[in-house]
Formats: sequence, C-alpha cells, structure tokens
Amino acid sequence: MIDELDRRVIAALQLNGRASWNAVARWVEVSETTAQRRYQALRERRLVHVVGALELDRTESGSSMLLRVHAKPGKGLELAELLAECPEVRFLAVVTGTADLIVDFVAQDNEQLMRLLFTDLPGAHLMTGTESVAVIRNFTSAAMWDTGLLPPEAVADLRPPTLAPSCDRDDWDRAPQALSGIEQAVADGLAEDGRLPVSTLARRLGRSESSVSRAMDRLVERGVLHFRTLVDPALLGYQAEFMVWLSIEPDRLDAAGRQLARHPGTKFLAAATGRFNLVGHMVLPRRTDLFRYTGEVIGALPGLNASDVTVHLATVKGAWTRLDRSG
Repeated sequence: MIDELDRRVIAALQLNGRASWNAVARWVEVSETTAQRRYQALRERRLVHVVGALELDRTESGSSMLLRVHAKPGKGLELAELLAECPEVRFLAVVTGTADLIVDFVAQDNEQLMRLLFTDLPGAHLMTGTESVAVIRNFTSAAMWDTGLLPPEAVADLRPPTLAPSCDRDDWDRAPQALSGIEQAVADGLAEDGRLPVSTLARRLGRSESSVSRAMDRLVERGVLHFRTLVDPALLGYQAEFMVWLSIEPDRLDAAGRQLARHPGTKFLAAATGRFNLVGHMVLPRRTDLFRYTGEVIGALPGLNASDVTVHLATVKGAWTRLDRSG
C-alpha cells in the first residue's frame, strides 16, 4: 500500500507531527514539495492522521478509564461500532485473548464516569462482562514512540525539546491547569488536523494569527499539547500490535514501569488501579516475536506476579479519531 519513502515521511512525523516540511525533507532526503505531496496522499487515503492531543493530567480535560469488554458471540464488531460513536471514547481496539474489545473512556468527573459505566454504557445489551482499570500515571506515551526507521540524529533534531518521557516528569503533584478560552479553541481545532496552518486556524476562530500562534506555543511549551501521528503499525513493518496487562508488586511498580518504558516496542505504558496495575500498548515486527518477548521482556520485570496479553485485530479509534475508514 505504501513504499519506503512514505514510511520515512511517516517516521519523521511520528517524531514530531508538526515538524516543518524543510526538516522532514532533510531527513527523508527528498524535496519539501515531494515530502508534502506524499503526506497529503497518505492523508487523503486516511492512512495517516496527525492530531493535536492534550495531556489529561496537566489540564482539566478529564481522566482515563480502560475497559476490557467481553461481547456476546458474533456481536463484537456490532458492539465496536456502537462504542466508536460514543464521544467519550478516545481509543477502541478489537482484540483477541481474554477480552474482545479494549475501550478507553475519558470522563470529566465521577458522575459522568458512573453514567458511562453503569447506566448509559453504549451497547451494554451486547456485552457479557466488563473489567475496568483507571489510569493514574503515565510512564510513556505514543507521542514518544520512535519507529526506528530514521537515525538517532533525526530523533534529536525532530523531536520537540519539550517532549520527554512521562516517567521523568517532576510535576505530578502539581494541580491541573485549566485552559483559557483561546487555548481550548486552538486545541480543539488541532485535534482534527494537527498540521492545520496558523493562518487557517486563526481565520476559523475569528482571531488574529499572532494570538493563535502564542496560544499554541504556550500549550506546547507547558507540555500540555503534543502532536501525534496515527498510523497502522503494520504499514511501518510492525505486524504484531498488542496490549500487556500486568500485575506488579506495589513497591516494584515504578521500577517495572521505567524498565518496560525503555523497550523500543512500547508505545504507551501507564500505572493503573485494579487487578492489573501496569498496562501497555506494544508493537513487534512479527507475532512470533511474542514468544521471546513474554519470557525475556515481561518475565524479566521486577515484582511480576501475573501477566496477560490481548492481541489487536483492528484499531477502530485513536485519539478520538476513526482509524478504520481508509480510502
């Protein structure tokens, strides 16, 4: 579906979804026009999406609850479609293993969460059971993932200086900071298209370009806004996409999280509540690699009590964006 140049363009945007075309072109070794044209073709085919994503714990944008869903036999895809239309669903994957669907709900408060989980859960009539875990701290996020398709020098050059592993943050005890009106409007606009020109965004918002540019710069400098590149990992050579659900001794959780966050296949990793207190979203080149991974990577984690793996069959939604509708 795509060639090596497409993959390199995607790899550059994975490091920084809003990198200039000059910087992207330099590392993929083509002209700016060619790099931009390749991206536009991928975007029009809905194979790649660049979006602006807010850090929930640094803003008052809500909190994340991961739901492992068991569907009635033969109803998994119907249920996935119902859940994908729910505006509170940020991420949704159809998986195989000890669950049928993995859903990430983002709720503003406990009242909204109770409504979602206990009274208004979409497709509840198609479920046979659920298990929820609340995300309480990130070790690393998808914005930090490196595809490995570009040299380390490209990572150093393209990755924003404000972007660092979550486990290295020292501001976890700081209260979330509410966004101003213009900051929220800018974030909402970039959530649909992270590469939207400032001039276009300003015109849509009825604001000056300078005020929109300053608001975006403030969000990025505070580490509140990241630009994510959403793409099927299989297009980049990663045929195995899966989630790990781990039970770690509480006093070893930080050490285990930091260790697993450093693995090159880790896209997302977070501490959570419940039966599984460490949850991650991972990729590997081949499914056969899972055999060694479970023994040599998961098995080597300090304080490991139990583990589970759910393998992705399809990712329906990511960062509030539908990903299953390609052109």
